[in-house]
Amino acid sequence: MTPGNLLPQTESVTREHIALACRVLAHRGLADGILGHISLKITDSTLLVRCRGPYERGLAYTQAEDIRMVDLDGNPAADGELADGYTVPNELPLHTELFRRRPDIRAVVHAHPPRVVAADLAGLAVRPIVGAYDIPGARLAANGVPVYPRGVLIRDRRLAAEMADTMGTRPVVVLRGHGLTSAAETVEQAVLQAISVDGLAGLALQVTSAGGHLVDLPDADMAELPDLGGAFNTETAWRHELARLGEPR
Repeated sequence: MTPGNLLPQTESVTREHIALACRVLAHRGLADGILGHISLKITDSTLLVRCRGPYERGLAYTQAEDIRMVDLDGNPAADGELADGYTVPNELPLHTELFRRRPDIRAVVHAHPPRVVAADLAGLAVRPIVGAYDIPGARLAANGVPVYPRGVLIRDRRLAAEMADTMGTRPVVVLRGHGLTSAAETVEQAVLQAISVDGLAGLALQVTSAGGHLVDLPDADMAELPDLGGAFNTETAWRHELARLGEPR
């Protein structure tokens, strides 16, 4: 992979790349069972997305053939893309509405992390309660993580527009009683953002369960946190995630 550009250069490798990211989500406990999906914008009008197959087994078992190319309305973008019993996810509009609105992103992750759902239902916002423990996560939380207040299946453009309005230009939005949506320039970034939010939610639950109170990192400490760069924050972190799966780089 070329530093600064983690997107694979061939379509077949790209499909495997997204499938690996789906397996990372599941391995991390962010997409248990058969729920969740990842997409990658290919052109202004097409995307690759994890689809439902005829022998659905969930994200932990996603293979490259489960990744199909469709247009923004969910139609096959090439011959055979939705053949063999494959269908787009019900919540495809969650992905496509963001791609329509936000030229700054190419990848969208939708997952159902139980800790994120539990923390939100407990009234615990995702806050910058840590510093060097997770620098990218601290910075993400410092700018706020909005909450879409409806626990609905985002199955049409109307609901997707509501979610997108709540999300604004932020990289992540929590979905009340549902999960989260993460958007970024690359699949890796979108997945790693989701992992950071899940980690912060888990810490918040632990702290409050122990009788503690959540306290944001002081501004002076936040200012001291260095930017370790994409080579460390994204590339090295992603190699670690693949190593956890026992996958080659």
